[in-house]
This record gives sequence, structure tokens and C-alpha cells, in this order.
Amino acid sequence: MTDTQPQEKLRTESGMEFEPIAEQAPEKRAPKSDTRPRPSIRTRRARLRISRVDPWSVMKTSFLFSIAAGIMMWVAVYVLWTLIGASGMIEAINGVLTTLLSSDQNMTPTRVEDFVNTNKLMGFTTVAAVANVIILTALGTIFAFLYNLSATILGGLELTLAED
Repeated sequence: MTDTQPQEKLRTESGMEFEPIAEQAPEKRAPKSDTRPRPSIRTRRARLRISRVDPWSVMKTSFLFSIAAGIMMWVAVYVLWTLIGASGMIEAINGVLTTLLSSDQNMTPTRVEDFVNTNKLMGFTTVAAVANVIILTALGTIFAFLYNLSATILGGLELTLAED
């Protein structure tokens, strides 16, 4: 079949017409590419709606996360206080305070350790961590109830999950 000959149309049983593709000369043919089977490019998607959150589950989860945050805060404060003490920063602060607060007649040194020591600092950190646990647990539970109320009115949060 040459390019100048009229091409006949192919017809299916349903009446659709197709024209055959003219054969190209070997020099015009596209180079053969990889013949391996390719995976499908199409990704699967799922649309989900979060219409209700269980407040009891939210309370348990927020309690455990706030306990973990309190432990991390306690350890971080202890490590920082130990590093500050080992670096000599407390002695430098004592020297600066003594220079600023003393007079020519009274040269008594001012010591930061009289006001802030490891036991006081860790006790304050423990109280702050316990308060943080109580507050974050209560806030998480209250927000779960508020989300449930707003989800009944607005329909909830809609998510689209896609597979890579």
C-alpha cells in the first residue's frame, strides 16, 4: 500500500469506523524502545470522611503523648542544667552578680545556687510536667467533643488517600 492509494475504512459490528495506519518506510520508523512490560501508571485513590472521633481514644492518646512530653522535658532540663554547671557558667554568673550587687564596703559574694539549685529546678520541672499532662489531656478531650459537634453540622473532614 502506498501513500497515494486511497485507504479503505474498517467498520466494527457496532458501526464505528477506523482508518488503518499507513506503514512507514523503514528509515522513517521510530526506533524500538524497551519491550519490557511496564507497570500501570494509574494510582488508586480513596476518599474518606472523618465524621466522628472517639473522645475516650483521644483522651488516652493525648494522655500518653503528654506523659512522653513531660518525661522529655524533665530529661532536657536535667541535661541542660548539668551542662550549665559543668561549663562553669554558674561561676561566671556568680562573678557578674557579685560585681554588680556589691559595694566597696560590702564584698559578700552573691551566689545563684542559694536561689536556684538542682533540687529546686527539678521539682519545679516536675510540677510543670504534671500540669502540662493535665492541661493537654483535658484540651485534647475537649477538642474531640468540639470536633464531633462541628462534624455533625458540617459533615466532617474529607481526606483523599492516594497510593504511590
